[in-house]
Amino acid sequence: MSGLLDLLNSDLGKTLVSGASQQLGQNKATTSSALSAALPLILGAMKNNASTQQGADGLLGALSKKHDGSILDNLGGLLGNQDVMTDGAGILGHVFGGREHNVAQAVSRKSGMDMGSAMNLLKMAAPVIMGYLGKQSRQNNVSDANGIGDLLGGILGGSGSAQKEQSLVTQILDADGDGSVIDDIIGMAAGGSKKKGGLGGLLGGLFGK
Repeated sequence: MSGLLDLLNSDLGKTLVSGASQQLGQNKATTSSALSAALPLILGAMKNNASTQQGADGLLGALSKKHDGSILDNLGGLLGNQDVMTDGAGILGHVFGGREHNVAQAVSRKSGMDMGSAMNLLKMAAPVIMGYLGKQSRQNNVSDANGIGDLLGGILGGSGSAQKEQSLVTQILDADGDGSVIDDIIGMAAGGSKKKGGLGGLLGGLFGK
């Protein structure tokens, strides 16, 4: 199973960086930096949502009905397409609970990309991630909550048992233990952490720090 860094360095990742930078009018270095911040945020929030049965069922349903991975076959030609952007906005709204503006702000701060471009990048990235998950779930015969949790954990870089992975993800996403993961995700992307070590240290490598 490919991890997140493998994904970013793969042909798919390079196509995503190239296509998104062209659509947004940004250079590839800035786009790559923004994606390095955006992808763990989206995947981490998805894994947190999938930790409940309802959330896992919703994600599995979306993967089986709509996100089969076909978007990956013509990625360069679909990025920036209005249908893809609308789909991306819907995914972000579901995953981040209407607080995606804050996530875009964190990506903007991390990469130096302007807010409007950061938000559009998130909209482009979300359907690609769903397509990637759809393809991986079929290849790995994922059909239940444990399976989708393990798949997301593997991509994020988790290891060990599913319980250990979930504990680590919970620690990463809710570093201050207040039950709200969004504030901690924002802090993580901005390069900060409410607890020294944990959040920033665990994911620092993903952001090249």
